[in-house]
Amino acid sequence: MPADRATRLAQLARARHEQTLQRAHAALTTMASNGDTITVSLLASKAGVSRSWIYTQPELRDQIKQLPRPMARTGAPRREAGDPASEESLRRRLALAHQRIAELRDENQQLRQSLAHAHGQRRATDGTLKRNGDGEGSR
Repeated sequence: MPADRATRLAQLARARHEQTLQRAHAALTTMASNGDTITVSLLASKAGVSRSWIYTQPELRDQIKQLPRPMARTGAPRREAGDPASEESLRRRLALAHQRIAELRDENQQLRQSLAHAHGQRRATDGTLKRNGDGEGSR
């Protein structure tokens, strides 16, 4: 019987996937025919799916890419996800990375000091136990 359940679960999962895919395609078609701006976030919201799920569907991604691209407010086409980042964006990311590195260095130093302190306390405790005859050697 477990094999029957597994088969049935697989069938239900495939059916649910197909229904979800049809819902996403229908939402995409409606958005395109209405002249709506189509983004993955908006499509996910309209179709009731997650953005990450849309990214796992190659045919849906291809269909989105084939639609006419909306213009940004400046009149320039929007940047694609694969387009290189602007110089200012890269500078901001680099500054944030340097800041995070400094924070991690400080944290590492604090952890090293705490570890050294803990080792010192343990050595002191071990030394006290051995002098009192309570060390592991007397068992």
